[in-house]
Amino acid sequence: MEQNDRTKELETRDIRQLLWIYALPAVISQVIASLYNIADRIFIGQGVGPLAIAGLAITMPIMNLIHAFGSLVGVGSSARMSIVLGKKDINWAEKILGNSTIFTFMLGALFVSFGYIFMNDILMLFGATDDTVAYAKEYMYIVLPGMFCTTLTFNLTGLIRASGYPIKSMLILAGGAILNVILDPIFIFGLDWGIAGAAWATTISMAATGIISILHFVKPSSFIRFKKHCWAVKGYIFRNITMIGLSPFLMNITAAGVVALLNAQLLRYGGDYAVGAYGIVNTFAMLTVLLILGVCQGMQPIAGYNYGAGHPDRLKSVYVLTMKVCVLMGILASALACAIPRYLVRAFTGDDELIDIAIPATRFIMVMFPLIAFTIVNSNFFQSIDKPWIAIVTSLSRQLLFLLPMCYIVPLIFESAGGVGLHGIWASCTISDVMGASLAAIFLYAQRKVFKEVQKV
Repeated sequence: MEQNDRTKELETRDIRQLLWIYALPAVISQVIASLYNIADRIFIGQGVGPLAIAGLAITMPIMNLIHAFGSLVGVGSSARMSIVLGKKDINWAEKILGNSTIFTFMLGALFVSFGYIFMNDILMLFGATDDTVAYAKEYMYIVLPGMFCTTLTFNLTGLIRASGYPIKSMLILAGGAILNVILDPIFIFGLDWGIAGAAWATTISMAATGIISILHFVKPSSFIRFKKHCWAVKGYIFRNITMIGLSPFLMNITAAGVVALLNAQLLRYGGDYAVGAYGIVNTFAMLTVLLILGVCQGMQPIAGYNYGAGHPDRLKSVYVLTMKVCVLMGILASALACAIPRYLVRAFTGDDELIDIAIPATRFIMVMFPLIAFTIVNSNFFQSIDKPWIAIVTSLSRQLLFLLPMCYIVPLIFESAGGVGLHGIWASCTISDVMGASLAAIFLYAQRKVFKEVQKV
């Protein structure tokens, strides 16, 4: 009966209502969770200075690496749980819960240890200079343990949402983000801790969300919860989680590597201020991406469940509706960024030189966001229905196949035509967005049969 109470609506209720019920909490969660980065950058930019923003930007690839581990387990486990619940197998779902938690702790211990041992080398690899490395190091030494809690929370809140508690998942993430926003000004300005204050605010908030997420699965009233049998390590569950989660994992790993090379190019053509400008613009971009991912997270349990239950008509309906919503969000974000970039940038810094560099970057990077939305929806959709290799290629294409070579080629073309080489780096992002969306469209056409006949898995 509890199975029906929590998940039967996934195959019976109107798709528009379902997507609203599941996506709205996820979108709110993503928006509020993005306040971690936005609050840190605003308070550091206004309270410490432009070089501190550049130092914080250097930490972004490392954050992507850590987030990669969280997405490997979190996305893989939640997508697999949705499919399993579509098959009405609660026992299997509980095993996914236990094994994914074990997997998270194993990976967490690995990246925290590795991060401390090779901290200085990693920061220099990702573009730190003598002027910015101290800021980056001070921030990372404090925030690294907290990132493990983020990985744990990413996994468990995904499972909370997949097991029928989307609003609770939202509230957990929202609570941590609000706590971070409250602590940031207290630690940075009130206690005069500078960039260390931002790190402590983030770490404390992350730890709080991790603890609350664990408590959900301890309560006897939870639909899926920790039980003795779920702690038995099962290799096939690790394998299933890894295969589905491999797409976002590789996407984040690739993003970290590409940003490292991109930072090197930015230093070459524009110096530390160009790196800082990219950090500011990337904050807008990531906020939009997180909004789109929130809708996709709402789609995931609906698509996964109906794929597992064998309902192709409902699968198509949730895909089409998700695509419409996300592309519209991309259009609005692009229009806003292109129309008033100066006002957006000024929220992070009052330095005129940094503002002048960030304005063209904002327009180049944000103009193709409708196409980015198209690519993200397709990648997440194929991930949700257990087609990991298509999701992997779709998600990696923009950065690895296109952006990486373009950020070296396009600046040279701009300079040879009498333009600004730095603008060529920004333009390479625009070109890569178009090419990535084109490849996603090809895969979608090749897999169109999935909307006509869904085989049970």
